Amino acid sequence: MMQLTRKTFVATLAVAVLIGVALGAFAGGRPDPAPMAAAPEAPILPVQMPLPGTNTFARVADAIKPAVININTVSKGAGGPLGGRTPFEEFFGEEFYKRFFGDTPERIPQRSLGSGVIVDPSGIALTNAHVVEKATEIEVVTTDGSKHKAKLVGLDRKTDLAVLKLDDGKGQFKYARLGDSEKLQVGDWVIAVGSPFGLHATVTAGIISAKARNIGQGPFDDFLQTDAAINPGNSGGPLVNMQGEVVGINTAIVAGGSGIGFAIPSNMARKIYTELQTKGRVTRGWLGVSIQPLTPELARSFNAKDTKGVLVSDVVPDSPAAKAGLKPGDILLEFEGKKMEGPSDLQRAVGMAQPGQEAKTKIWREQAERTVDITIGEAPDEREAQQRPSRATPSALGLEVRPITPDIARQLNLKSTEGVIVARVEEGSAAAESGVQRGDVIREINRQRVRSMADYERLTKDVKDGDRLTVLLQRGPMSLYVAFTVTRS
Repeated sequence: MMQLTRKTFVATLAVAVLIGVALGAFAGGRPDPAPMAAAPEAPILPVQMPLPGTNTFARVADAIKPAVININTVSKGAGGPLGGRTPFEEFFGEEFYKRFFGDTPERIPQRSLGSGVIVDPSGIALTNAHVVEKATEIEVVTTDGSKHKAKLVGLDRKTDLAVLKLDDGKGQFKYARLGDSEKLQVGDWVIAVGSPFGLHATVTAGIISAKARNIGQGPFDDFLQTDAAINPGNSGGPLVNMQGEVVGINTAIVAGGSGIGFAIPSNMARKIYTELQTKGRVTRGWLGVSIQPLTPELARSFNAKDTKGVLVSDVVPDSPAAKAGLKPGDILLEFEGKKMEGPSDLQRAVGMAQPGQEAKTKIWREQAERTVDITIGEAPDEREAQQRPSRATPSALGLEVRPITPDIARQLNLKSTEGVIVARVEEGSAAAESGVQRGDVIREINRQRVRSMADYERLTKDVKDGDRLTVLLQRGPMSLYVAFTVTRS
């Protein structure tokens, strides 16, 4: 480090004083400068950031914590490969045990931990279905340490939501309000509260990272994504905005992904919990259509403006869609004023609609927009169907097809023998690239019905390189369109 001598320091100080006096005299002889214009204030960002004197993280946490519960469950039955088996059974095996003792050994009770939030003063609480669905006993602990017995009112696996009732509804509890998740914006501050790894009343903060996330859990995926830390044990706990309202129920994390969590939006949770509490089951809307994404090739085939929309590939007879006049080849653009950009948008919107409700639907048909009123039906049980491949006779376009005999129709559970069945798809052909598969039934080519081999041959014999084909297929219980440009080798 550099050091100054005494003489140098004194000389430097004297020079500084002289310069200061001279500058002061010069300034004193001049008039005061005009005041500077005030700088414009920065606009307030539309982010619910906690500001001094308003809702800070601490205030929101203090307000919500009394409504957050720790859920302890006990279940009997096999868990994983080692789950719930006695040490004796684990060592010798179940068959050995049964041979000497006659019965399957009683499983060791399994305990699990989760979170939840009370949304009604009578003790109605929300949590995840996966937290409580196998539970034989449910015990709830509030932040003051008191313990309560809880009963499962109902659950919905498709949205992973469950409703509990504490102390048979005889108590009075602190509760949280459900907010409006539609009003959330990406970037809004939120906090998550729960019991990660059994650490009760843990509060973490972050923002809404994204909305309407589809994470492959089911047709009604519509998750809020947040970077507020969510860990095992947080499941079922609330995601809360800066007004202290519950805007989501924490439900999932990305394995190995640091800081990526997902929550069920409060608007969806409100509908599910209301129906479970009042009816004991969830009713979902139903149109009765098979749908698929609108690819660029299909958009061109149907002369659509762009690829935004949902293509109807089949309409169930006597369904709400059929009664409203929807047809295969229609493109659904809007449902109740909401734009439909893909199949998941329509699935969520219809599923959340109330059966009996009339929905205005905007469609694209024959190069024009139309509006159709559809009375929503109630979704029937899902059905499974099987498909089996078959032998072949040569045909064109990289496909080998054959007629549908009564025996093939019976095997494939087809209602008629109309169409031709794809027996082989040439690898690398345009048809293969578009998604045509062995076992598909061809129903239409370029919007013309294919009832027999003769129809198929008539519609394909003159195709040449560069021709575009739009083909309607039936695959098991589904119908779907594919479009491709012919490229003969």
